[in-house]
Amino acid sequence: MIGILSDSHDNRDTLREAARLFQAAGCDLVIHAGDFVAPFAAKELAGAGCPVRAVFGNCDGEKNGLRKALEPFGTIREAPLVLEHAGRKILVTHLDVSVERYVVSGKYDLLIYGHTHREEVREARRTLIVNPGETGGWLTGRSTVALYNPATNSAEIVGIR
Repeated sequence: MIGILSDSHDNRDTLREAARLFQAAGCDLVIHAGDFVAPFAAKELAGAGCPVRAVFGNCDGEKNGLRKALEPFGTIREAPLVLEHAGRKILVTHLDVSVERYVVSGKYDLLIYGHTHREEVREARRTLIVNPGETGGWLTGRSTVALYNPATNSAEIVGIR
């Protein structure tokens, strides 16, 4: 299982809840699709008990600080991030502007993005597209994450608050 989140925007409480949920779900990887904002918040994902892979979002200004905060249990880099996990090819980005271009390439089983703060799980061609919504909950009042099952190439949005 892979835990997916985005747009946590310094909400340490919801990051802590997401980490607990991911650990309870048996996630062996957590992916953050950008906008932690500050390094102190990123440290909360250590509680997931598995590696974290992340991309920078448009609100992540302290890039070196975020790299250092995640270093003990994960990595963060500029988007796009391409990785393979559990036999699935995954692309992670923050902005939604390139989503369709990546889908048309036909290279990815899973495409994860954030930025819009709107939840989405849909299939296009052979690619599952997931936007976990906003984990921070500041904009919509709803804090969400996604759980992805690589065995079935399926995902569900989970409310954490």
